Amino acid sequence: MLPPGSTIGILGGGQLGRMLGLAAANLGYKVHIYAPDAESVAAEVTAHHTQAAWDDEPRLAGFASACDVVTFEFENVPVDTVRFLSGHVAVRPGAKALEIAQDRLTEKDFVADLGGRPAPYAAAPDRTALDTALDRIGTPAILKTVRMGYDGKGQARLSTPDDADDAWDGIGRHAAVLEGFVAFEHEFSVILVRGIDGETRFWDSAVNVHEGGILASSSLPPPPLVAAQQDEARAMMAAIADALDYVGVLTGEFFATEDGPVFNEMAPRVHNSGHWTIEGAVASQFENHIRAVAGLPLGSTRTLALPVTMRNLIGGAIADVPALLADENAHVHHYGKTEVRDGRKLGHATWVGAPPA
Repeated sequence: MLPPGSTIGILGGGQLGRMLGLAAANLGYKVHIYAPDAESVAAEVTAHHTQAAWDDEPRLAGFASACDVVTFEFENVPVDTVRFLSGHVAVRPGAKALEIAQDRLTEKDFVADLGGRPAPYAAAPDRTALDTALDRIGTPAILKTVRMGYDGKGQARLSTPDDADDAWDGIGRHAAVLEGFVAFEHEFSVILVRGIDGETRFWDSAVNVHEGGILASSSLPPPPLVAAQQDEARAMMAAIADALDYVGVLTGEFFATEDGPVFNEMAPRVHNSGHWTIEGAVASQFENHIRAVAGLPLGSTRTLALPVTMRNLIGGAIADVPALLADENAHVHHYGKTEVRDGRKLGHATWVGAPPA
């Protein structure tokens, strides 16, 4: 167990790092942010900040020497960065989880090998291979870049095979994976925390609504179909966590279908669909991630009251903050970002035990 006063390093300087930093401070820890970005909303609330490139080994070594353990707030930290740091300080979770999550094809193969059920998929490393993938998967389908891409980025829909050229150009002609469409009733998350000793706890699964490829809201309780599939999806995520010897919060996104849960993707980190846990659970995903990486006992994941609704404040919706603050049931989180633009997550609001006004 890390004693109070120890320093937890966080790779990445966004809002997830900010909320992790606040949770760490509540447990008596200092936080050191490492990120290449000039703007860091995480560094605004933490004790230390290093702005340097992901491949700056002297700066990375100095960062490692200043930390007692290191974690990360998003899955696009270069794997080589984590491997380098792992030679100097404990990094939790480790590089393997990042390596898998950063490659959509590897991720789907990994889950399928564990007995999971992803959507039908086929590799499309080049334009010719896309035609072969279309023959196998059919349409409608969605083409996704193998690497990078989130919140709807790096994706293109194909209604017919005639859309192949436009889709290929639309994703920048990068290596991709073609996914067949899945007929589903709901999208939902399974968020777990796993300790150093392998103890695993789950939060209740929220139902997610996306708009333009970006999460708009998460809510509880889930409808009966999701509730009936929660245990199977949890078992899949537990198998993934065990296979990776994972430490920290791990998120899986699923489609609820008539035939059971279909795995969509995983995120080796705290997740937007778990923001409701700050006010809605005994211990939030942020607190439990810090507990896990610091070797502390895990906190209860019990939901405090129902219903729960979390809404993202995206782009111009951040202007709603004054009205939200006037709602006595709303818990408002402003991330402190200065630039307002379409599609940018600038905050969120959560209602626990009462519906939004």
